[in-house]
Amino acid sequence: MTLVPIKTPSVVKKMFPNYTWSIPTTEDVIYLTFDDGPTPEITEWTLQQLKKFNAKATFFCIGNNIEKYPDVFQSVIDHGHAIGNHTHNHLKGWKTLTKDYIENVLKAHSVINNKVSGNKLFRPPYGRIKPKQGKQLKELGYQIIMWDVISFDWDKEVSNEKCLENVIKNSDKGSIIVFHDSVKASKNMKYALPKVLEYYSKLGFTFKSLDFTGIV
Repeated sequence: MTLVPIKTPSVVKKMFPNYTWSIPTTEDVIYLTFDDGPTPEITEWTLQQLKKFNAKATFFCIGNNIEKYPDVFQSVIDHGHAIGNHTHNHLKGWKTLTKDYIENVLKAHSVINNKVSGNKLFRPPYGRIKPKQGKQLKELGYQIIMWDVISFDWDKEVSNEKCLENVIKNSDKGSIIVFHDSVKASKNMKYALPKVLEYYSKLGFTFKSLDFTGIV
């Protein structure tokens, strides 16, 4: 298992105040996000689950996947969800030259903007981004979206029940939660997502997508 905490510590958020970790609000709102798609069948399944609860989310898409599955990407847009950039090839920022990293982000941006103009949301794959990379992306107008709670849906050592528990026990008003609409995460995500949607809906929460300023 990774050493990344389920809930991002406040000290980490304070160390990187220029990144968005959660949305300050007094409303009963949660922000679901999905990384690594679009993926045939899994993304479509996710869209149908969200639709059942009138939930909106934000999909951080890999540019290469958009090129491979344009119809699935279009379906995300047609369902009214927000789109974010997750690089073109799912790069690890810590292991990539800044010049190459920025070029890869811009390549994904070009693909995304063929369908969604003005998009400036970005999430670094693995949450790993060098300060210089982050600085340059901010200068280009990107809002860097991190997370408050991460489900660990992709981790084969995490059970279905634990994945659900990770979200239920750590999320609150304004939490940005990470799931993945990927093959690797599908087993846990398909178990946890419907239960998260049902649990928080019964508590009176709504699910919103993100835009550049925070709330759509």
